Amino acid sequence: MKSVVAPFEPEDPPAPLGRLARHGVPERWQTVDRSAHAPHLVAVPTDDGEDWTAAALVTARPHTAYLKIVDVVGDVRAAVAAVVAHARGRGLAQVKWEGWTARPEDAAAVGFAPLRPPLAQAEDAAGPATGYVRWLHDGSVAEPPYYGQTTHFTCGAVTALVAQAHAGALPDAALDRRAELTLWRDATNHPACEPVGLGVAVRRAWPSSPVTVHLDTDRPVLLDHYPENEREWRALLQDTSRTEAERTGVPVDPRHLPLAAIRSAIGRREHVLLLVSLDGMQGFDVPHWVLCHGVVPGAVVIEDPWANASTGDTWVDAHLLPVADPALDTMSVLSADRFRGAVTIGPPRPHAPSSSSAHAEAP
Repeated sequence: MKSVVAPFEPEDPPAPLGRLARHGVPERWQTVDRSAHAPHLVAVPTDDGEDWTAAALVTARPHTAYLKIVDVVGDVRAAVAAVVAHARGRGLAQVKWEGWTARPEDAAAVGFAPLRPPLAQAEDAAGPATGYVRWLHDGSVAEPPYYGQTTHFTCGAVTALVAQAHAGALPDAALDRRAELTLWRDATNHPACEPVGLGVAVRRAWPSSPVTVHLDTDRPVLLDHYPENEREWRALLQDTSRTEAERTGVPVDPRHLPLAAIRSAIGRREHVLLLVSLDGMQGFDVPHWVLCHGVVPGAVVIEDPWANASTGDTWVDAHLLPVADPALDTMSVLSADRFRGAVTIGPPRPHAPSSSSAHAEAP
């Protein structure tokens, strides 16, 4: 399909887009600064090339392997087909489509499947009620529930809860704010969750699930930005977590965890909670937990419990998000020590007490 790809500059839109305004170019194209997500237009030209019959506003987080359609004006199905071809030409894994104006019948007609709507989101989150996805490779990735963290500091707890819900160890109905804050309280290093403390908390909440912590440094982590007097007691808490890990049989593997091992773990139906920096995807170097739960050619599929509404980022971006292997490898090496922190959770062992009941009994 012939298409035109052009940058989207809200102050100076291309003339053919202006002529498509009769179809109702949404105001949301203009009201959010999407410049950090490379906004561009994929348009379908008329036969003479002088005008457009349709256009889609397309964005994506940096260092990822997907495109997101925000909206389409004009001939919807033709524009979406042009975006899919554009994504294939770039070797990407996936196209998503926010459901602001998308009709289910149009999405189905061009090969998109509906996404499960989020179970929760932060109060300042902005996003459509629905969304759609089309994978650009053979096979499919099993979809976990999407739960957006409701605080700025509970990403570690949320990734663990979503992992267990995806594994069938926790009912979706139990994935709520009480569970989020309860698990965070058990794992926190005030306010962050460091790898060993998170692994120990997961073991306590779900004793039937095998847990391994991967941390290739023996010093306390995630403390560099605190003054010295604030580091000391947090370091002591991390030392206590290591003692508790030894007492409860949670292994702490001191070797570097390579991306190939993360892929292998996912292939064994394990879930990998991975500590990353948000610098690559969001532009600020803040440590953050994501869930690695699927693989596609060249990319790992993650759940990110946080979306940056100020850049037009929504749960549709953060859910079923493919990140190319080299990019994920880079963003998951943290601080000057260049350490990697992760927690792997295996499928629940059969004939053991149910993790959902263990979780329900936690204080």
